[in-house]
Amino acid sequence: MNPRSDRRQNIQGKLDFSSTPAGETQEAGREEIESRPTRNETESPASTNRWMEEVCERENLKEALRRVKANKGSAGIDGITTDGITGYLKQHWPAIREQLLNGTYEPKPVRRVEIPKPDGGVRKLGIPTVLDRIIQQAVMQVLQRQWDRTFSDRSYGFRPGRSAHQAVAQAQQYIAEGHGWCVDLDLEKFFDRVNHDKLMGQIAKRVADKRLLKLIRAFLNAGVMENGLVGPSVEGTPQGGPLSPLLSNLVLDELDRELEHRGHRFVRYADDCNIYVRSERAGQRVMESVTQFITQKLKLKVNEAKSAVARPQERKFLGFSFTAGPQVKRVIAPKALDRF
Repeated sequence: MNPRSDRRQNIQGKLDFSSTPAGETQEAGREEIESRPTRNETESPASTNRWMEEVCERENLKEALRRVKANKGSAGIDGITTDGITGYLKQHWPAIREQLLNGTYEPKPVRRVEIPKPDGGVRKLGIPTVLDRIIQQAVMQVLQRQWDRTFSDRSYGFRPGRSAHQAVAQAQQYIAEGHGWCVDLDLEKFFDRVNHDKLMGQIAKRVADKRLLKLIRAFLNAGVMENGLVGPSVEGTPQGGPLSPLLSNLVLDELDRELEHRGHRFVRYADDCNIYVRSERAGQRVMESVTQFITQKLKLKVNEAKSAVARPQERKFLGFSFTAGPQVKRVIAPKALDRF
């Protein structure tokens, strides 16, 4: 066997991805991701004050490294690629881990990339460095294991065991049951408008580990490099990082809870939310009251030009179109979900 080849194949195992410093006992009984979350479970803050140790646990970091490398993606502002990150970690990981555990790690600004939208305009992505993507992924894995079961059963986006196809099937069921009007809500530039203070307040209700809270705040405030200049990040969760989808679900969980409290039949996939009612008049009332809640309570904005009360067959949901008629016979969506 070639010693150099063998060393390269086992380099992940040699990285200092240890869960605890020497002399400490490794905690047992880690909870696995549940594929079918249940609703309204909560986390005691007292049980969340050592989550940074779980973030830095060896197997969690190995999985984060594997996922980031599998996703490939562009380099951040430091130019380090997914292919080059292993060597970098081998040299620098002990110091990085120490910074994470003592709360002094500082993420680098994200690199701004603009992606054309199919319907015109551009979607602004913020590409973190590969190292920051690995750390975000490690954080996301720990938080998702704990938070996902507390989210609504009607939330389908970016969750384990859930998909856009399931969201469309749920919408189809509502329509078949006679809820033939749709309140189609479009949140204007949602990822760019998330209020940092409000978001951190929601996270602090679930996490007592001040190091982890500081790290998440640092990711939110890391700044954006565009045309060689770094600008501040005063609001929003940049699309392009592994942590952003989970944080968006946390922000909109408040909307889910409100809709459930009101007894609405709804389906949400990330920032796409449809509510199904029996009449146009009811739809108009729901549109007005829910828009008011989103604006005043969540501090977000509904895009009035893209939102509407209409028959489901007149709208698209996640790229799908529903057929007209007394029953929903089929859904038309050639390659509609490739983007997911």
